[in-house]
Amino acid sequence: MSARERLLKRLRQAFLDHGYDQISMSALAELCGLTRRALYHHFSNKEEAFRFVLRFDNETAIRQGVAAGRVLIEKGATPVDILTEIMDVRYGENRRRLAASPHALEINDQAFRRARDLMIEAAVVFQSQLAEILAELDASGVIRLGSRVGPEALAQLLCDGARGSNQALPPIPLEQLRPRYAAVIEAILFGSVAKG
Repeated sequence: MSARERLLKRLRQAFLDHGYDQISMSALAELCGLTRRALYHHFSNKEEAFRFVLRFDNETAIRQGVAAGRVLIEKGATPVDILTEIMDVRYGENRRRLAASPHALEINDQAFRRARDLMIEAAVVFQSQLAEILAELDASGVIRLGSRVGPEALAQLLCDGARGSNQALPPIPLEQLRPRYAAVIEAILFGSVAKG
């Protein structure tokens, strides 16, 4: 594990354990095993450190989600299984990690307030990569896209469904999150009501 990855892991855990509002740069430095000066060498303030964790975690989740989906494509899995795996790795892993924190609501709120631009950027990147996968699945005959919804629009719908599952009220129990992604994906791909 590189020094950067160790720092990231310690920063993430510090925010999960102590939240955003109540932790100082001094406390962050101590929890990361650094002097305050060394931490300031990496980040000019707490928000920058927080944004670093969010950016890294989003980039990692996107990369791992897409890779997990590609493994299932190679194995000939069903479209629902492929897309469920992608969404579970991309969105579910973070939800499970965050749910273990007593500061989950605060961290989520701070992420949207302090790093909305990063979250939008990650959404755009992920949806673009998902659209590429959908286009490949269509070209190979694994799915057949209708004339009204192209790969970009379908990627947006699928991501909206997964993110909505993460924000559902009442919250979806963690052990039911993956099946919920599958149900949402199946409903989006195949519909859920008979046409009358």
